[in-house]
Amino acid sequence: MTTAAADSPADEPGASPAAPEAKTPAAVEGDPGVEKPRRARGEQTRQLILETALRLFRERGYTETTMRAIAKEAGVAVGNAYYYFDSKEHLIQGFYDRNQAAHRVAAEPVLANEKDFAARLRGVLHAGIDVNEPYHSFAATFFKSAAEPSSPLSPFSRESSPAREAAISIFRDVVDGSSAKVDPELRKELPELLWLSWMGVVLFWVYDHSPEQRRTRRLIDGIVPLVDRLVALSRLRVLRPALRQILALIDSIRRD
Repeated sequence: MTTAAADSPADEPGASPAAPEAKTPAAVEGDPGVEKPRRARGEQTRQLILETALRLFRERGYTETTMRAIAKEAGVAVGNAYYYFDSKEHLIQGFYDRNQAAHRVAAEPVLANEKDFAARLRGVLHAGIDVNEPYHSFAATFFKSAAEPSSPLSPFSRESSPAREAAISIFRDVVDGSSAKVDPELRKELPELLWLSWMGVVLFWVYDHSPEQRRTRRLIDGIVPLVDRLVALSRLRVLRPALRQILALIDSIRRD
């Protein structure tokens, strides 16, 4: 709250009392005029710390990069770095969120221009590899933490739910915007099933040391026609009982 200065003329003997200082809306505690710039500065600092961390992970490796080094490179106090990210692992959670936003942007051209289901899926999977490529050198290191079921870095954890839902929404767009005729019950579950398949591709990519991860690219090009064929076959009446059993099993596992 703004107050008159202690050495104001109103404090001098014989001086007329100064009129109370008018409060502008921006000076009131909690006013949007104050809070918005504050939130903007906070978000800028958060992004600076995250950008710095990702750069150091690439340059020095994940294990060798400490929170203190990140704070020093970002030009902020160590306590400030911990204010935005509780640990180095939580920085990776921020990376997940950023990564999904980048994947969405990279996938937009194929989603906007293709109607064929296989073309859409192939484009989205390759776009995901493109987005992840700069981080391949340290991916295996933090994947060891992500593979631990109780870790907040697990793609199945509560903490990862925003990034997980963002990823599933990309695959939902793959299905919904395509010309594929999908069994109605499968259509509801297909985006999540495609995301699970994507998790398998990512795991393969993490440990793929071929030049520019070409084996992962070949894997994508090989599995997409198979998925496309299975989706098309899902409408055949003879396969519907088996499909219902599979979907019931998935639903049962999800509830547990």
